[in-house]
Amino acid sequence: MKKYKIAFLFTQPPFGSSVSREGLDALLAASAFCDEQELAICFINDGVFNLISNQQPEQILQKDHISTFKLLDLYDLRECFVCQESVNVRRLENAHWILPNVQCKTQAEIMMLLNQAEKVMTF
Repeated sequence: MKKYKIAFLFTQPPFGSSVSREGLDALLAASAFCDEQELAICFINDGVFNLISNQQPEQILQKDHISTFKLLDLYDLRECFVCQESVNVRRLENAHWILPNVQCKTQAEIMMLLNQAEKVMTF
């Protein structure tokens, strides 16, 4: 398995706190200093909700930072992994993802990827 310099792990839902937005900001900042092949972006547990398209956060009086995830493709950040078990538990198998290049991995595969990364940033 490929070794990454930094792995960004999104575990929190997009709304209710600023954790997801802060993680996205950190990811975009890191992309300025790292080659896109050195960064891994992983979504597990409730973090998978960050990838669902067509959400309407204004309905709950929240800012729409999820659409900013579309910038990952613009920044050529294509190493994006989502936990298949997390998707299944939340019954999101038929969800439309905001990113076109999401790769489904088992939780064990994601944990192995995280263990091999030099740094893991959890949000």
